[in-house]
Amino acid sequence: MTQSKIGGVGVHLRDLSCRMRQEGHEVVVLLGEGNELDPLLKIKGIEFFKIPHLKRSISLKDDIQAYLEIRNFLKQLKPDLVSTHCSKAGVLGRLVCLNLGLPVIFTAHGFAFTEGIPSLRRRIFRWVEKLMAPVAGKILTVSEHDRQLALEANICVPRKIRTVHNGMPDIPQRFLADPSSEPPKIIMVARFDKQKDQLLLLKALARLRERPWELEFVGDGPLRKLSETFVSEMGLWDRVKFSGTCTNIPERLSDSQIFALVSNWEGLPRTIIEAMRAGLPVIASDVGGSSELVENGKTGFVIPRGDLDELTNRLGFILSNPKVRVAMGSNGRSVYESHFTFERMFQENLGIYKAVVRQRSIWSTGAMRRATSRNGRLATGNRNAQRA
Repeated sequence: MTQSKIGGVGVHLRDLSCRMRQEGHEVVVLLGEGNELDPLLKIKGIEFFKIPHLKRSISLKDDIQAYLEIRNFLKQLKPDLVSTHCSKAGVLGRLVCLNLGLPVIFTAHGFAFTEGIPSLRRRIFRWVEKLMAPVAGKILTVSEHDRQLALEANICVPRKIRTVHNGMPDIPQRFLADPSSEPPKIIMVARFDKQKDQLLLLKALARLRERPWELEFVGDGPLRKLSETFVSEMGLWDRVKFSGTCTNIPERLSDSQIFALVSNWEGLPRTIIEAMRAGLPVIASDVGGSSELVENGKTGFVIPRGDLDELTNRLGFILSNPKVRVAMGSNGRSVYESHFTFERMFQENLGIYKAVVRQRSIWSTGAMRRATSRNGRLATGNRNAQRA
């Protein structure tokens, strides 16, 4: 895994690793240098190792070195299956597995050629993914949107790629929210970077300053200052709170009445699942797999990317209607219970892992038989194999 900040991918990886261990499987995690997932894995007792040159930015020198580091490690470990996550780690990991003959799966937590990403970068990553697709035994996407995106780009054949929606463990009853409370507090949990658009949310709420509302931003990043400057210019410091990076997300969601996620692109946002799990209505940008989570008008609203007017209208409606907030929050909780639990996600992933390992074993056995047949030793090879 390449990603340096703790986020949805890191939590996904931690939870899957923990459950795999509980099922009796040996799990080893490889992380890029500077990755903040370390403490999460240490607490859970998951074995992990650092790949010093595995970094998010593209560098031919570092990437070649990272490839060699991953290769040396996997050559010694000889795992039954390699599961790669994130674009950079996905490419390097698959190349190593191709070289060593190891079965590998790639999980795309949002492709790097989705809408909202600069066109040149999209074209490059689309070409890279098409080149790498045959290497993986299976490609998993966390949203059907990304699966369809890959098929439309002719990344691979339909049977190669499968959607497994994210899922999350449940929370104690005390962390369920009360969307009817007044004044309503809106919460957005997201990093301040180009993927997200906290500024658009602030602009919409500035138009609604006559309504009673509070706003909390959870997260940090390079674009935080831009939002803080806007808050100062609009005189909204008494209504907007910047909490920075926090680990007690369930508690903060339980103290809120509305969840917002305004984005330029997404995979399948785990924060929306967290919000529905807490019983909160959701307002989210209609990007990536967000509309696979939010049923428009039932569990919340999805709005066109960058549409300030629509965002303002939907916020104004939900701020003024506590009964609607309660109904949407209750519907969202029901959707979580029926479709987005961790157990459902884990069992789907585990079934795919086993199928890829099994298929690789069948392929390897067939290749050995073909080789021994060409050398005139098929019968002996079969008898020896049976005794072994």
